[in-house]
Amino acid sequence: MTATSTRRAPAASVARPRRYKARRRWSSALLSVLAVVIFLASVFPVYWMVNTSFQPNNEIRGSVLHFWPDNFTLRNYETVLFDPGRTPFLPALGNSLIVTILTVAIALVFAFLASLAVTRFRFRSRKGFILAILIVQMIPAEAMIVSTYRVLDDWSLLNTIAGLTFVYVATVLPFTIWTLRGFVNGVPADLEEAGMIDGLSRTGAFWRITFPLLAPGLVATGVFGFIQAWNEFLLALVVNSRPEMMTLPVWLRTFQTLTGTTNWAAIMAGSTLMAIPVIIFFLIVQGRMTSGLVAGAVKG
Repeated sequence: MTATSTRRAPAASVARPRRYKARRRWSSALLSVLAVVIFLASVFPVYWMVNTSFQPNNEIRGSVLHFWPDNFTLRNYETVLFDPGRTPFLPALGNSLIVTILTVAIALVFAFLASLAVTRFRFRSRKGFILAILIVQMIPAEAMIVSTYRVLDDWSLLNTIAGLTFVYVATVLPFTIWTLRGFVNGVPADLEEAGMIDGLSRTGAFWRITFPLLAPGLVATGVFGFIQAWNEFLLALVVNSRPEMMTLPVWLRTFQTLTGTTNWAAIMAGSTLMAIPVIIFFLIVQGRMTSGLVAGAVKG
């Protein structure tokens, strides 16, 4: 081997890492740009809703786009909160909160027990139960509106919080059971047996070892149930049609008049207020989810 070839070999070996690092920098930059684009595409509708809520209604209907409220006004929020000519906002907010909280709590309890049963125990109809969950989940709730309405009417549950909660729980429960089943199945039963060897009872081993590991699953399924119950419109429109029993999605419909005109500025103000409880809920459960993920699986 000549001296020239020995000098070229180290130069080529040094050039390869440099090209590799350059490609990594370019790929990282492209991924960063893509992440920013996706973030802006996700945030822009929310920004446009809030921006529109502070503009007069005549500017919204105009042909000029206003990316910032030039004529800032709180008139839309006054219409939403204090207009005596329409259904009040606060009763609708209370109805939505009560129905959503009850739906999430009841669905989580039943789904948690059902997921434990199909995961930790072996019984004859276990596979049939899991298959039934999948089949029920495939059926859209809108296909059962007539039968649901007749059942609630026979039970005198129309235009009641209990009736709408009953319908929402039945709608949310199949997916909640299926999701929690995956979380429970991911926690090995050996952890409970190890806790029982250390002196814990079966119940104590479950609550002190297994349950903290299932907290992220409970939070994730609770978030799904909260969003679905909070934003649901069609079933609430059919089941609770009286003005005093409206939920917020149905209440937003009152800003559309019989003549077909729509007060879009007030709708955006109402939608902004409607999003605040969801943001608060996510801020609360975010910390709970993080603490559940780092919870230990050993006694002590």
